[in-house]
Amino acid sequence: MTIPVDIYFISICLLASIPMYFKGTQALYLKLFPLFLIVTVSVEIVGTRMSLKNLNTNPLYNVFTTLEFVFYFWILNQMVKNRIAKKIILYCLCLYPIVCFLEIAFWLEPDKFHATTYALGCLLVVAICIYYFFELFQLTHSVNLIREPAFWICSGLLFFYCCSFPIFGFANFLDGLPAFVVRNVEVILNILNGLLYTSFTIAFLCRLKVQKSIS
Repeated sequence: MTIPVDIYFISICLLASIPMYFKGTQALYLKLFPLFLIVTVSVEIVGTRMSLKNLNTNPLYNVFTTLEFVFYFWILNQMVKNRIAKKIILYCLCLYPIVCFLEIAFWLEPDKFHATTYALGCLLVVAICIYYFFELFQLTHSVNLIREPAFWICSGLLFFYCCSFPIFGFANFLDGLPAFVVRNVEVILNILNGLLYTSFTIAFLCRLKVQKSIS
């Protein structure tokens, strides 16, 4: 079985995140990230095996991407400071899976991808990330962004969901496109996934202290 490129990126990201789980001083969202990545790589492996058997993977990814957005809403809620913004994000966290369920159960055709609510999730994540940067630039004290995990996570999410929005928003139309177009879309998604999980990896490693040897 040929292992998809994105599984390599997720696996490297998972290895980089494991120390976060055992560091008591880290923020809670960093400590829980390894568990999320374990679920992510497991879903990708199952999805790959299903594809090789010509099974429809849309039901699997409908559930996973819904939970994925809920997790991202939660970590973004942990990152922003404004109480009103945090409350709005909490509402999004609670309402989004309900809207997804309604689309999948009553609107979506059987075995189709929930493109509409996925696109909604993309827009919400992008909007929250932009607000995070707005708060960041409003700070009265300086912040070393290179060593700020939230900055790298938000940067990765913002770039990924800005670029993947038009792709997944029309995911249900890809089946009718020529094979070479579908392959090009897959290459683009692999690049986007690579950049997303690379940014996550940097977020986990940016606070590691490198001790200089004294000669």
